[in-house]
Amino acid sequence: MNKDIFTRRDALKVAAGASTIGLPCAQATGAVAYDPAAQFDLAVSEIELRRNRAGRMLMARIYQPKGSGPFPAVLDLHGGAWNTKDRFAEEPMDRALAASGLLVVAVDMTLAPEEPYPACVQDANYAVRWLKANAARWNGDTTKIGIYGSSSGGHVAELLAMRPRDPRYNAIPFPAAPNVEATVAYVATRSPISDTFARYQNAERRGNEAMVKNNKMFFNPWETIHEANPQEILEREEKGHLGAIPHHAGGAR
Repeated sequence: MNKDIFTRRDALKVAAGASTIGLPCAQATGAVAYDPAAQFDLAVSEIELRRNRAGRMLMARIYQPKGSGPFPAVLDLHGGAWNTKDRFAEEPMDRALAASGLLVVAVDMTLAPEEPYPACVQDANYAVRWLKANAARWNGDTTKIGIYGSSSGGHVAELLAMRPRDPRYNAIPFPAAPNVEATVAYVATRSPISDTFARYQNAERRGNEAMVKNNKMFFNPWETIHEANPQEILEREEKGHLGAIPHHAGGAR
């Protein structure tokens, strides 16, 4: 477990400490350079993010290092095969990353039983814009926002990085900062679902009825399993914004 945590910290060190897609590096803005060996005490708080169309209040859980900062900011997108889990899913990792000097914000997303794709991607797109506008409240560096996504959260993170200006994903207005975009500096993922159709076929071969059901619940209408497939997006040579290249820790699942 500890080795896995430090591996992911090192991946984020590369991302959080380097300038990507034309954004100024943290050192240039006076922000703290990320050191995965650092140790900070944390202040943990929660705030309402937005109410989804199913009526559930989506929350943001904030892990703030107690230090001078400003600290690189990371948005955590939870897994759960698009159908389960919430902002608490990666709490041990969120605490470990924040303790090493990152402002980590874990957010709830709409689950497939509430609304299928692209609802959760819209939530995540909104959360990126919201964090850019608000990271300074918790001593975060607003010029360098990254994403950490696990499993199905990794799938959402990849779609955000590849299509930050997609009007479907930008569908939720953010009146407080209408000109803020959802582009990110980097994406780090653990076991992302990078080929959604291959994942479904594997579930069928294994007789995993629960996973088959999760896919059919989320990809509705069914053809969206191809439209929202990061691997197929690349194979189609779809025009987009591919500046933020995901770093994968672990195999796809």
